Amino acid sequence: MKTIVVTGGAGYIGSHTIVEILERTKFRVVSIDNFSNSSKKTFERIKVITGTTVLNYSVDLCNTRELKKVFEKENSVIGIIHFAAYKSVPESVSNPGKYYSNNINSLLNILNVCTTYNIPNFIFSSSCSVYGNSDQLPINERTPWGKAESPYAYTKQIGETILKDFLNVNKLLKGFALRYFNPVGAHISGSMGEDPINPPTNLVPIITRSALSESDQFAVHGDTYDTRDGSCIRDYIHVTDVAVAHIKAIEALTKMEEVEKNEQVI
Repeated sequence: MKTIVVTGGAGYIGSHTIVEILERTKFRVVSIDNFSNSSKKTFERIKVITGTTVLNYSVDLCNTRELKKVFEKENSVIGIIHFAAYKSVPESVSNPGKYYSNNINSLLNILNVCTTYNIPNFIFSSSCSVYGNSDQLPINERTPWGKAESPYAYTKQIGETILKDFLNVNKLLKGFALRYFNPVGAHISGSMGEDPINPPTNLVPIITRSALSESDQFAVHGDTYDTRDGSCIRDYIHVTDVAVAHIKAIEALTKMEEVEKNEQVI
């Protein structure tokens, strides 16, 4: 059976994407997640929703030797969706070396795997942060990048550049980089949502934990924006919509692959 590998499969977006792949497609799914900011319980929740036990390899993507062992076992992989990365903006500012080392090296390793094992389809989880503080609103795909406002954002700019360079030289490999804004929400079943093991930095889980009295206070920063009450406005997208977008992307790539094969036969 054709297999899709999801890196960071126990994470917030990764887990929701796995659920949607299992419910919407005929692909088999394998996860790679070392639980650096996620829980093994995520796969129990996925099983409750889908009835499927997902195989996860607890491997650090920066460990080249262990990563290759995964793909020596998994020989039916036709695509990789790469979510695994550190993503806290404040932490990236205070510890940039951690972010440059992990986010860039893990991407390089997984792209080298695509080359070594002839994996043809790759989806890179990028971010709206590549645009910086843009003067152009609303932002679209053609909006020029601005100055990265954090080391995290810069790793996403570097990541997209690395992906383009790999695509230029590896004609078998096809890929997309998806830039999304602020994913929120939970699976419609209520069985799975955003629940990081480290202190959350995203707004909604902070609000949720404050409402449940798991934290003492909820602070609103900034009161000078051009809005009714001076606080800022954010754009949000439901996490399931983000998950479905990744499925649409991988399906588009596999269709392109089939067209090219047919053209070669003709």
